[in-house]
Amino acid sequence: MNIYFAGSIRGGREDAALYARIIDFLKQFGTVFTEHIGDSTLTDQGDEGFTDRQIHDRDVDWLMASDVIVAEVTTISTGVGYEIGRAVAAGKRVICLYRPQPGKRLSAMIAGCPLVILIHYQHPEEAESAISRFFSRVTKN
Repeated sequence: MNIYFAGSIRGGREDAALYARIIDFLKQFGTVFTEHIGDSTLTDQGDEGFTDRQIHDRDVDWLMASDVIVAEVTTISTGVGYEIGRAVAAGKRVICLYRPQPGKRLSAMIAGCPLVILIHYQHPEEAESAISRFFSRVTKN
């Protein structure tokens, strides 16, 4: 199974260690095209050595080749929202992981989308458990 993980880059890298943990967990279910999202050396400036067009085209190719998109949406990111929208429009299965926090609200475009599986969690173990349940259902069908 091909998996596309989406997480904030230019919107902030505060959750990079969490992204790395989720990506490592996802690897047991298939190939994660976007392992670099969890790289602690990746800054909010993005992928150095690539133009914005190259990043866009590469990532859209990966997105379209993926069976499942898993997005951590706690940190607001225009790019992640764009990826989710493209994935939904393409009929991809999309899981969004969200940690509710005081003073922050999830976008209604994500929370209100009936085609997105939304997982609220506080601890990484809760997200991993929900991801495991999802993949166990998917592999049975």
